[in-house]
Amino acid sequence: MTLFAVPAEFNALPWLTGIICLSLMAGFSGYLLPATVRFLTLTVCLLTLGLAYLGFTVPDVQSWVLLDSFGVTLQLDALAGYFLLTNALVTLAVLVYCWNTGRSAFFYAQLIILHTSLNSAFLCADFMSLYVALEVVAIAAFCLMTYPREPRIIWLGLRYLLLSNTAMLFYLIGVALVYTSSGSFAFSGLTDAPPEAIALIFLGLLTKGGIFLAGLWLPQTHGEAATPVSAVLSGVVVKAGILPLLRCSMLSDQLLLLVEILGVATAVFGVAYAMLAKDSKRMLAFHTVSQMGFVLAAPVAGGFYALTHGLVKSSLFLLAGNLPSRDFKILKKTPIAAGFWVPLVLASSSIAGFPLLAGFEAKTLTLKGLPPWLAIALNIAAVGTAISFSKFVFLKPNFVGQPYPKGLGLALMVLLGGLAVGNVVYWQAFTPMNLLKATLTCIVGAALYWGVVKKLTIKLPDGGEKIDHLIGMMSVSLTLLFAWILT
Repeated sequence: MTLFAVPAEFNALPWLTGIICLSLMAGFSGYLLPATVRFLTLTVCLLTLGLAYLGFTVPDVQSWVLLDSFGVTLQLDALAGYFLLTNALVTLAVLVYCWNTGRSAFFYAQLIILHTSLNSAFLCADFMSLYVALEVVAIAAFCLMTYPREPRIIWLGLRYLLLSNTAMLFYLIGVALVYTSSGSFAFSGLTDAPPEAIALIFLGLLTKGGIFLAGLWLPQTHGEAATPVSAVLSGVVVKAGILPLLRCSMLSDQLLLLVEILGVATAVFGVAYAMLAKDSKRMLAFHTVSQMGFVLAAPVAGGFYALTHGLVKSSLFLLAGNLPSRDFKILKKTPIAAGFWVPLVLASSSIAGFPLLAGFEAKTLTLKGLPPWLAIALNIAAVGTAISFSKFVFLKPNFVGQPYPKGLGLALMVLLGGLAVGNVVYWQAFTPMNLLKATLTCIVGAALYWGVVKKLTIKLPDGGEKIDHLIGMMSVSLTLLFAWILT
């Protein structure tokens, strides 16, 4: 037993259900007590940190079936702990960033509800409870996205709801097929379910997680949202569909292979668009697609990779929202205050996998033990990641002092501080061969950026992001899933 481990007989269920219920009560109380809503949000974040601590320290996986075969099934383990910790730190960073911005109680109350519904999604181990949690996530995310009440943002929010609800209709049909075949809504019922159930459920989760063609809704949605909302969406909301996919991959070798292939295809697909993006927030959004592919490509390392990605991507969105422009052409000519440039370089280097940063450990752990053909594809995507984030690294710094906007400094302390602590998770990564490989990957990426990509004016087709094509992309994704599963 380690110094901080909980006793073997400890039952986390009362704490888990109590924290979720109290958090929801805090969200609704924020409407009635607007003067306290920011402090309620802070309290909820601290409670989630406690849940994450339990996830890491309980001796064995703890699961509970609360309503027999009809659900609700909850599961707490280290994998859930990583996602809970990501949720806590990202929400805390967004809270301190927004603390003195004059946002109304409605914003913070929706932030609490979104945060709590994400916790529920991360703890669910049955398809029906997950469906309810994901629907609440979608509604709360919509409310946060449309908070500015700008016509374009409202349209993007409605577009997000339309696609989300369409995907979840397919998902719900798949869930019904699972229950029909197994008599249970538990994830484990997927192993005995008909192939069409797997395809339909996976389509819903792939859409929620922004994976491959089913995730083409994501770049525009995340790129156009307000800065703190973009940080929440890319940092943690998109992962609500990722954790269930990781859990499903652990049920059989066939599902594992399917998830790995989807992950690698998404990593390469997303990075191809990100490398050529001329808009900073659009580049970050496409990299969210790519990085979710990395998370899926190696489920055994998915939790740690999701944590490092969430902290880095939230930092980058908060920083990008405070730069003089979103256009890289303008940013290249505009000196960037060192106070912004230094954290930009740190976060960009981490996501590129540069040694001595938590992203290096996450990438090393992800690539460990993969089949050669998957490892080659992910290494190509890793070079593409280094190319993309060279756009931030090679901006011109200005070392004349310029103060941070209120809250940004504290938010970066939370996020980048979490990355610093994350360096101890997989210290075995620090071998000469791994250090050399990661360094060469970053050098090759930087060289390709300077020598080739920086001069390119190619624009990849974006027709798939239009509303009239997004449903079609779901159909294509569903067809591909059926083709794979049936063969």
